[in-house]
Amino acid sequence: MRLSRYFLPVLKENPAEAQIVSHRYMLRAGMIKQQQAGIYSWLPLGYRVLRRIEAIVHEEQERAGHIPLLMPTLQPADLWRESGRYDDYGQEMLRIRDRQDREMLYGPTNEEMITDIFRAHVSSYRDLPLTLYHIQWKFRDEMRPRFGVMRGREFLMKDGYNFDVTKEDALHAYNRHMVSYLRTYERMGLTAIPMRADSGPIGGDDTHEFLVLASTGESEVFYDDAVTQLKLGDRKVDYDDRDQVAAVCREFTTLYARTDETHKQELFDAIPEDRRKVGRGIEVGQIFYFGTKYSEPMGATVQTADGRAVPVHMGSHGIGVSRLLGAIIEASHDDKGIIWPEGVTPFHCGIVNLKQGDAEADAACEAIHAGMAALGLEALYDDRDERAGGKFATMDLIGLPWRITVGPRGLKNGVVELTSRRSDESVELPPEQAVARVAAIYAGH
Repeated sequence: MRLSRYFLPVLKENPAEAQIVSHRYMLRAGMIKQQQAGIYSWLPLGYRVLRRIEAIVHEEQERAGHIPLLMPTLQPADLWRESGRYDDYGQEMLRIRDRQDREMLYGPTNEEMITDIFRAHVSSYRDLPLTLYHIQWKFRDEMRPRFGVMRGREFLMKDGYNFDVTKEDALHAYNRHMVSYLRTYERMGLTAIPMRADSGPIGGDDTHEFLVLASTGESEVFYDDAVTQLKLGDRKVDYDDRDQVAAVCREFTTLYARTDETHKQELFDAIPEDRRKVGRGIEVGQIFYFGTKYSEPMGATVQTADGRAVPVHMGSHGIGVSRLLGAIIEASHDDKGIIWPEGVTPFHCGIVNLKQGDAEADAACEAIHAGMAALGLEALYDDRDERAGGKFATMDLIGLPWRITVGPRGLKNGVVELTSRRSDESVELPPEQAVARVAAIYAGH
């Protein structure tokens, strides 16, 4: 992509309304535009990152055996009355009436609707286990929307729902989600710690939140520092192997890690003092097991092998897809701008032409751009007739992990400069080798 033909409305000054780093950089980098408090248009650069995050979530959900569908954003109020949540949910729910005077709502979550779909089509234990999920825009009428996409009113969310015959089966689904979430976040370059949490309006006794440590986080967290060193890495996990999946979950949840809502000081004090940490965290996902909370009042039952009709055991599992952009920036930035992890970067590499209009420099940039495309990589080529300092500032702000700088002086020696955004270290290489180096880096992503 040539920057001269792209829509990238960067801002030089910090927007006055932006209180935290992610909001400030998303506005300055031309990723979003506020349309109303807590509601944003996603501009091309932000939309590219959003889609990359969404793709990772889909891949890891399907790897775990979960099946995608898509439910509507508008839901009939009667479903929520069946579950008993319509009046309990509070003013965050946007309630509306259509022209036929039917009561509807803009869904903040989908437990009722997925239960309605299940009860209409599944009646036998033979059809279980089953986990369905979707990625969909939600709306919650926050009293104080702030911090950009971190606390918006409209947001993109992955929510999944498991249906099982027994509690034991449902807890395996819970564990399966925990492992798939750990892999999802690691692919995005994040350390997201599963912490024992409060279930809130979703309900249920078993729940973990996944939190990314950041000073701007909305939750106070208490944890054993050793938990930050745990990594799933490239290990292979058989999601049908209950013992293996449960062992991974024990590994990641045995060490103390809790939000302030579930914090137990006496347990925290038992940790060696040098490992006791108190900080703040950004919630990027949560998993719940809530048994028959929805299936009983809504009549979602299956017939067992001995002919009994039993309510199914359920859980729900969410990932804040749009919120993840803010969390990644909060965890990965410097005073120049964003530093995207390779897994979610909007473009794999930036190309900076130091002397636009110079025949040799132009030809070299064109060849690098074409070489990237031939290898399936997307490069953002800054072909504008701008000063080098301005081009570097733009690249630093938008945070592409790698930059290839091309200039007449280097080309006389047959080299270009490959620079890491994270370390700021550079190496001179022939153009073809620079392209190959970038391709090798992304081969693992």
